[in-house]
Amino acid sequence: MLLPLALFLAVVLLLLAGYPVAFTLAGTALAFAAVGSVTGHFDPTFFNIIPSRIYGSVMTNEILVAVPLFVFMGVMLERARIAESLLDTLSMLFGRLRGGLGIGVMLVGVLLAASTGIVGATVVTMGLLSLPTMLKRGYDPAIATGSICASGTLGQIIPPSIVLVLLGDVLSSAYQQAQIDMGIYSPKTVSVGDLFAGALIPGLMLVGFYLLYLLLAAALKPETMPAHRAEGEAPMPAGALAVRVVRVLLPPVLLIVAVLGSIMAGLATPTEAAAVGAFGATLIAVIRRELNLPRLREVMRATTRVSSMVFLILIGASVFSLVFRGFGGDDAVHAVLSNLPGGTVGAVIVVMLVMFLLGFVLDFIEITFVVVPIVGPVLLAMGLDPVWLGVMIAVNLQTSFLTPPFGFALFYLRGVAPPEVQTTDIYRGVMPFVAIQLAALCLLALWPALATWLPGVIYGGQ
Repeated sequence: MLLPLALFLAVVLLLLAGYPVAFTLAGTALAFAAVGSVTGHFDPTFFNIIPSRIYGSVMTNEILVAVPLFVFMGVMLERARIAESLLDTLSMLFGRLRGGLGIGVMLVGVLLAASTGIVGATVVTMGLLSLPTMLKRGYDPAIATGSICASGTLGQIIPPSIVLVLLGDVLSSAYQQAQIDMGIYSPKTVSVGDLFAGALIPGLMLVGFYLLYLLLAAALKPETMPAHRAEGEAPMPAGALAVRVVRVLLPPVLLIVAVLGSIMAGLATPTEAAAVGAFGATLIAVIRRELNLPRLREVMRATTRVSSMVFLILIGASVFSLVFRGFGGDDAVHAVLSNLPGGTVGAVIVVMLVMFLLGFVLDFIEITFVVVPIVGPVLLAMGLDPVWLGVMIAVNLQTSFLTPPFGFALFYLRGVAPPEVQTTDIYRGVMPFVAIQLAALCLLALWPALATWLPGVIYGGQ
């Protein structure tokens, strides 16, 4: 009981100290395993399983091929200046309404989040492009920064999302293990497509709540979100504006629909759809004349860097989870969660709270690969729906990344915000959105059908 706990705490402490995640996971696990094998607390035959485990869970996993392709798609769209064009166009469309610019920024953030699926990239891009404009037009810094952070974190939950791809792969393994532990030797599976479908309604629900809050803020506190008045420029004719909106919005929307729709309709696997997305993003960049050889090299370098990080962490996490299991950690976690007051409900609350707190200091990749494999099989063996659990985890981490004082999205925006924007402005701005997130999480907990209904309709109740 104490050794697996000590292993987990050692990993968390070393990660907090700033050591590389992948090497911390694997190195700490192997060090504990070596000491345990000498003292007789660890079976050395587990060392023989490590190569086959890495090969089976990482090298031959076709779903994970989607990761570099989705990363390429997001980076290519970012370099093609899609966000800048969307923001300019929606500013023309909504900017003259009170609160319209905030609504435009939120919608751009939603499209960018769905396109890139990377929180940091979305928050930084929107902070650089929209924050100066919103401040110049008289928006309250809190409203401006809160809108940007909230829209940026939607990349966690709105499909196609890298978070959901990785979470789907981990939960699939956890679900099969849970069923085998229960004596079910023909286990059902949960796919990335299931999670995409399950996250769609909660994601759109969050977007609706965000927009409703902005409209209410504009009505109740009009001085914080003034209407934009064009100085000395004639408004664009309605026909020309409609053409521009279609020309700018249509390509990214069609790309998202093609990627997500092909997966949910069963026409393509996540990997195949990701390849379509990567090709489509490149085509958009070519059509917009934003792609040249130096920029392509930048995209390839960024994709390689992010993908290498993900796969190194996955390899390290595979070693960690194997050693953790070798110390009997899965049995210890099962005993702790099973004996908590409140049964299954109590176990879910405790796990969600721990993940929420870990989200302050660990990235979603580390939490997905370290925590979910430990607690996932136990919770799923209690009868929880894997799609509902996956969406709950995604929304929970999204809330954590938005919550002061340690939310990752706040750090990203602080790094690119103008000096006149105070950190307290950012904190004040995100608090209403954190409240919305918590309300959505409670709704999802009370009505699991928000996450499970659509996958049941599309995939026949699997």
